[in-house]
Amino acid sequence: MRKNAEKQGTYRYILFYKPYGVLTAFTDPEGRPTLKDWIPVPDVYPAGRLDMDSEGLLFLSNDGDLMHRITDPRYQHPKTYLVQVEGVVSGEALAKLRRGVEVKGRQTQRCQVMVIPEPDLPPRAKPVTPHGPTTWLRMVLTEGKKRQVRHMTAAVGHPTLRLVRVAIGPLSLEGLTPGEWRDLTPQELALLKRSLRLTDGRIPAMSAGNARESRYRNAARQSSNRGSRPSGADDPVQE
Repeated sequence: MRKNAEKQGTYRYILFYKPYGVLTAFTDPEGRPTLKDWIPVPDVYPAGRLDMDSEGLLFLSNDGDLMHRITDPRYQHPKTYLVQVEGVVSGEALAKLRRGVEVKGRQTQRCQVMVIPEPDLPPRAKPVTPHGPTTWLRMVLTEGKKRQVRHMTAAVGHPTLRLVRVAIGPLSLEGLTPGEWRDLTPQELALLKRSLRLTDGRIPAMSAGNARESRYRNAARQSSNRGSRPSGADDPVQE
């Protein structure tokens, strides 16, 4: 469902609340639900991914410069997740997550983690059925390897049961329900650009930055069409 659409010149900047069970791609040879089933906008691509069993915020655009800033790990753009895990998380486990844990032979960066009360979230299409006590965490990461949050919580003995990305930088899920999308307002776009250190005086991506935009869009298109990334590929807005 489209809400409060705003078009920013020739570029589109879209927020989408990805439901559980939707593939972060526009095509899928296996016939699974994809972004195409929800977002009828041509030539936009997601900045990063969420697994099929993860939910929450996706940002899509055709602005190559801006997408590059969001996805380049050098810019340390934060992503915020609400995570339900098995068991009661101890202070020691929280400290390990904050310092970084080893995932597939590589130490994760420091991150923010805190225990929170159960959040008021829309019910998931496939309800979580825990077999014991659970804990909700708020995690803020500035990097993103494949299934990183899930690997991190598992590494400290608390497998993830439900994961919802609620924010990418200053952008949030506020006002959206699962399956809804909308364009950014001019105010949100200005705030995003400030957070990315992009000024109005930048060189437009479709002129001098065309080569970079072309590389980004080609890579995004190939990834979207495949429905998956190469094994081990970095993706700073990944879950």
